[in-house]
Amino acid sequence: MSTAKTTQDFVPIKEVRDGIVIMKDGSMRAVILASSLNFALKSVEEQEATIFQFQNFLNSLDFSVQISIQSRELDIRPYIATLEKRYADELNDLLKIQTREYIAFVKSFTENQNIMSKTFFVIIPFTATILNSKSDNKLTKFLPNANKKETLAVKKDFFEENRTQLEQRVSVVQQGLARCGIRSVSLGTEETIELFYKLFNPGESEKPIKL
Repeated sequence: MSTAKTTQDFVPIKEVRDGIVIMKDGSMRAVILASSLNFALKSVEEQEATIFQFQNFLNSLDFSVQISIQSRELDIRPYIATLEKRYADELNDLLKIQTREYIAFVKSFTENQNIMSKTFFVIIPFTATILNSKSDNKLTKFLPNANKKETLAVKKDFFEENRTQLEQRVSVVQQGLARCGIRSVSLGTEETIELFYKLFNPGESEKPIKL
């Protein structure tokens, strides 16, 4: 008799520890939030320099990275709520009228236009050495769970060591992005959980992550 699988069975993430995503196969991921560049406003020389720096950055990497771009409809409600509060606190009658007109303009504009927000992430992987405890060594028969494969990254004793190696990769990526004029910051545990929650629950109201 087959057992129905839960949603968690299809999610490859085991846990998020100290801002690091630990996958079910034991590999690790660090997520960096990156700023954007207004490439079109740059001069031709600046555009060519940026492309050259980014090319050098990619060529300098000896590990793979994934660039993820999330494009979502902008939720204007928090901004409107801020304006409404400012309108309520305003004592100057002229400023109150101007604030009210501005709120009406923003609402009308966003209702007639499809305003999208884009967020840029760089995912950096690290896979630790996989130990296969099933061997011809006769001593393995005295060890518990000797027939199971374990990954060093999920063992507490090796987590710090593997995190150090992953953070070295993160540092390399951030330095490369900085040379391209791109600001970046590593996501913490709460931000990472929020990111994946929104990813797997696209219908939820979104609160953009700020850099």
